[in-house]
Formats: sequence, structure tokens, C-alpha cells
Amino acid sequence: MPKFLMPGVVSAAVGAVLGVVAVFGVTAAASDNTRPEIDRSGNADSSLLNQVEYGSR
Repeated sequence: MPKFLMPGVVSAAVGAVLGVVAVFGVTAAASDNTRPEIDRSGNADSSLLNQVEYGSR
């Protein structure tokens, strides 16, 4: 029994460390929640962005 104890403990420790690293890695990758800035440098008269177009009435 003792010859299986040490590899089991090492395997459990490595698995726990890899699990913690995976959880923090996925959390860090998913936490990119910033909005991109809108480019408002265009000409508003010739642009359809931010203008409601209803057609010719």
C-alpha cells in the first residue's frame, strides 16, 4: 500500500494545481467586458450611423 500512496498524493496535488490554474485562466479570459470606443470622427451628414432613416415620406 505505501508504494501507491506517494504517486496518488502527487497526482492529486498536480490535478488540484492544474484545476486551479484552469479556473483562473478561464475566468481571466472571460472577464474582457469592456466596450469598444465608437469612432465619431466621420461626417454626420453623409453617414447613416446614429441616424434613423425612414425613407422618403
